[in-house]
Amino acid sequence: MKKNIALVMGGYSDECVISLNSGKQVYNSLDREKYNVYKIVIDNSGWYHLDEQDNHQPVDKNDFSITVNGQKVKFDLAFIIIHGTPGENGMLQGYFDMIGLPYTTCGFYTSALTFNKSNCNPVVRSFGVVSVAQSQTIFAGQKIDADALIEQLGLPLFVKPASGGSSVATTKVKTREQLLPAIQWALEKDSAVLVEQFISGREFDCGVIRSRGKLHVFPITELIPKGGHEFFDYEAKYNGFADEVTPAEVEESVSTHIQQVSAKLYDLLDCRGMVRFDFIYNTDRKELFFLEVNTIPGQSAESIVPKQARCVGISTTELYDMIIESC
Repeated sequence: MKKNIALVMGGYSDECVISLNSGKQVYNSLDREKYNVYKIVIDNSGWYHLDEQDNHQPVDKNDFSITVNGQKVKFDLAFIIIHGTPGENGMLQGYFDMIGLPYTTCGFYTSALTFNKSNCNPVVRSFGVVSVAQSQTIFAGQKIDADALIEQLGLPLFVKPASGGSSVATTKVKTREQLLPAIQWALEKDSAVLVEQFISGREFDCGVIRSRGKLHVFPITELIPKGGHEFFDYEAKYNGFADEVTPAEVEESVSTHIQQVSAKLYDLLDCRGMVRFDFIYNTDRKELFFLEVNTIPGQSAESIVPKQARCVGISTTELYDMIIESC
């Protein structure tokens, strides 16, 4: 008997459009021989089922059910593909835990922890398996001492919302004059801002999933900004201003180290489903630095983790089967 899958997409953040694109890819790739797939959108207009004719029918939040052709449809699983709030920060996971609906992502606590970089970074540092850049957290309404921040962290430095993804409102600050405007911009997106030491080096990503009792650690990807972009910012990510080389052209020892650290962090952070770890490798010091973990990585046609999976012979449809079976 086919399983009913709720493909949950959208969200309340600037990443809503990206989530809808990811959802479209997943929807087109899921095996219809195994699953009945229903597009469920959660956005600022409400929670609704989006049918093939783009009609909207409301979701019953009491049990997360919908009505199709007069028949009530309940789900066996929620495939969460919301980047940002409420899908990546633990809110939706807590709701599904309360109504007893399995889902494809990390649990409530891990999602909430990893979504907030200010909280996650000290935890990762405490594990002792990878370096983490020094940083300070600035909260809305807090008095900002620009000189003290620069004295502690140096220039250049990065300013980013503590919670969020896709490098939204992230700035590479090179001068004192740029610091306060960068913090104010980030505060427009979040009530807390991370001011972080700049680490020079090469950026690498590594996807990991545990499914069918086996931990799969994929080949790493190097992200190389181009077209005048100094880092993998929003425009570089989504408008083609970066080369994504998979597998990365790097010494095997570096690649293996990144994969080993990713596997350790997956277990230490109690991850579930498919996640992606982002790192900077400082070539001068030969030191690996943790950037962040994405518990709901992008799933558009050219997203990083599906490409990594294809490198080891796992098709996109097979990858999504693995995600569902990991539950």
